[in-house]
Amino acid sequence: MKRTYIHKEGWKIVLSTFAIVLAINLITNFLLHAGPFVSWTVFALTFSFFCFVTYFFRNPKRTIITDDNKIICPADGKVVVIEEVFEPEYFEDKRLQVSVFMSPANVHVNRAPIAGDVKYSKYHDGKYLVAWHPKSSTENERTSIVIDNGSVDVLVRQIAGKVARRIVYYLEEGDTIEQGADFGFIKFGSRVDLFLPLDTKINIKLGQKVKGGITIIGELTK
Repeated sequence: MKRTYIHKEGWKIVLSTFAIVLAINLITNFLLHAGPFVSWTVFALTFSFFCFVTYFFRNPKRTIITDDNKIICPADGKVVVIEEVFEPEYFEDKRLQVSVFMSPANVHVNRAPIAGDVKYSKYHDGKYLVAWHPKSSTENERTSIVIDNGSVDVLVRQIAGKVARRIVYYLEEGDTIEQGADFGFIKFGSRVDLFLPLDTKINIKLGQKVKGGITIIGELTK
């Protein structure tokens, strides 16, 4: 049985939620002297909320796929975009875009799709359109990170959504990262985009559910 941990970005929120839930239940029982029905209802609701928050920040231990010729999925979720687009921020040419939408129920750890050196890292302030909106990739709050493995470079973009308003990322230009390593976290649902070489052999399809560090998005042909 594989172990599941709380992600480091979640400890403060989980402990704060526990303190609030405890305070609400103490007030309900000892200050307001609510009856059994009210007390148990409050307990059930607050405990369920605490469980959800704890579950959201889970970080399951996984056996990560590592292969220089493969691009692994950077996040858990559902594939919502596979298309050829013009990428204006870094490449300024056509790339193959693959987007993974993360619902609040998904693991929100973001993982490096390839190993290599970080050639570009930039945070953009922006709007909070729903994550599946076509313009969210260029208008929402986001981070763009380019990883170069010596043969190809891949841009991975974290995008905040309508609910997710806190992007965390750890990579700066000049850093080196291993394939599948944790490079960030988006709190409470959002999306991750990949911009790949046009000749990448794609192994997934629209609507497919994928797992970060495990699902193979595609294979490099160079």
